[in-house]
Amino acid sequence: MNIPDNLKYTKDHEWIRIEDDETWVVGITDYAQDKLGEIVYIEIETEGEDLTQGDVFGTVEAVKTVSELFMPVSGVVTTWNEALEDAPESLNESPYEKGWLIKMKPHNPEHAEELLDAAAYQVHIGQEEEEG
Repeated sequence: MNIPDNLKYTKDHEWIRIEDDETWVVGITDYAQDKLGEIVYIEIETEGEDLTQGDVFGTVEAVKTVSELFMPVSGVVTTWNEALEDAPESLNESPYEKGWLIKMKPHNPEHAEELLDAAAYQVHIGQEEEEG
């Protein structure tokens, strides 16, 4: 399971990469895409919207299920990865590079400290495996 050390994570399986301009790039983790299976459609219609932490910013549809995508912190969705419209499988093939979902501007960048680091996320998914 690929869990890059340079990212932050949520318990809902989103990852966050903080860019130099304090833009956050958000996607779903390798663990999440693996659990979903073959992804066939992604819907994100929240570009330009100001959302609260935990709000749904879109959905990912796999062959057997649909999963909601949650905002890691409060902020504005500035853009989404339109390349996923024609190639949703990029989310399975490259969840941390080609498969990013949105870019956002958080209201409080310091909230990154409340997110999980790679080691804590590894523990979190290990606990899910034991429960599930």
